[in-house]
Amino acid sequence: MDLRELYQDIILDHGRHPRNFGALSDASHFAHGHNPLCGDKVTIFVKLDGDRIVEARFEGHGCAISTASASLMTEVVKNKTLAEADALFQNFHTKVTGGEQIALPAALEDDGDRLEPLAGVKSYPARVKCATLAWHTFEAAMHAGSIAAAVKTE
Repeated sequence: MDLRELYQDIILDHGRHPRNFGALSDASHFAHGHNPLCGDKVTIFVKLDGDRIVEARFEGHGCAISTASASLMTEVVKNKTLAEADALFQNFHTKVTGGEQIALPAALEDDGDRLEPLAGVKSYPARVKCATLAWHTFEAAMHAGSIAAAVKTE
């Protein structure tokens, strides 16, 4: 099996069997995201303890890429500080948009590598929004304070 097939299998697995799927009743932050071009919708729920993410979950529906991205994102941001999660977001965003790579601190490199299967969307500009919707929604939740936020990508 080549690397591309492995990445496709990871995306399909997370798309079919998303991790951390479901509402978080005691979330301290949440936001709704919608990509009207393809119909992807996601709600991100986060529970903070100080500046550390102790829980991250999501609900919604969308394509395999959108669902896999939300699933992988919730896995890698758990137990991270807000600054670490922001570094992962910046690194991921540049990977999928083809921007200049932003190096991650050594402690986050494994988490950055876990997101690598989604990097291939940079070859399909219409799919970049699918891969980044959950991340933009997460960012909206974190920057909106403890109130709900909404994000729309077009």
